[in-house]
Amino acid sequence: MLEKSTFEKLYGEGLISPESMEKIRSLPAREPLNLYWEIRTILYAGVLLVTGGLGLWIYKNLESLGHLVILTGVALLGLGCFVYCFLRRAPFSWGKSWSPDGLFDYLLLLGCLLFLIFIGYWQYAYHVFGDRYGLESFIPMVVFFFCAYYFDSMGVLGLAISNLAAWVGITVTPNRLLKDNDFNSSTLIVTALLLGILLLLVGKLTQRWKIKSHFEPAYTNFGLHMTFIASLAGLFHFDNQYGWWLLLLSIPTLYFYRESIRNRSFYQVLVLTLYFYCGMSYAFLRLMHQLGMSISAQIYAGCFYFIGSAIAMVYFLMDRNQKIRQL
Repeated sequence: MLEKSTFEKLYGEGLISPESMEKIRSLPAREPLNLYWEIRTILYAGVLLVTGGLGLWIYKNLESLGHLVILTGVALLGLGCFVYCFLRRAPFSWGKSWSPDGLFDYLLLLGCLLFLIFIGYWQYAYHVFGDRYGLESFIPMVVFFFCAYYFDSMGVLGLAISNLAAWVGITVTPNRLLKDNDFNSSTLIVTALLLGILLLLVGKLTQRWKIKSHFEPAYTNFGLHMTFIASLAGLFHFDNQYGWWLLLLSIPTLYFYRESIRNRSFYQVLVLTLYFYCGMSYAFLRLMHQLGMSISAQIYAGCFYFIGSAIAMVYFLMDRNQKIRQL
């Protein structure tokens, strides 16, 4: 699209009539179209497609290539990514560091994912860790936390926290339950709840001590979901004590509601509302069953409850959204 200065020049040369020039001047100025997030999404999707395609290629060519060839190829690719990042890295800072170029973040993420593939395939092919399954998550966790802080990468920090959760879950779960795929354990629920609280605490300390304070949203987001999911799991698992677990669920709900208003985050309001609504709905259905209501009475009461509560929840979210916009 031609700029208005070009039309002004043509008008000065008499090539555009005054009437046409007035129409051009009345047109609203258009800002350049921002494709930042679209391009980032495509690039991150490309990294995931490369790692997914590599895994599929390994699976299909396992017998013809051999374990050592595959491990060497994955290791060389990952090493190349890390070498590039080390050579191009910005000076380390406890504050925010900017990426030196457009490829840096994506090659770092690709290198970390390739390292994860290498560790997993190494264990699958040679059983280097034996029955110590936690090491498969612990070693990548340490590497990812180092890379996240050293290279200042929020994406790699997400991988590190995910591996932390996996390592803690595997560590507290007996080998018998892992082999039987039995994860319906009260120990896992309590551990996940404590880990969620720990992540929230780390996020607060990160911000207070100014140690990569921009990482605080990542810790808070993981801690939020882990705390609510663990509370809901406890509500479902400890069936005879659902009232206490509903009370426990209300504590992070009230806490995050205050934080969402203070931070003007409608996302947190939406998440905590949905989680608490799930818990409250389960408690309501459980209470009807305990009261010995007939099936037909439970159906009618459930219909009225879900219709009324859904309307109330939508109204609440709309009202909170408007309030946050006005802050």
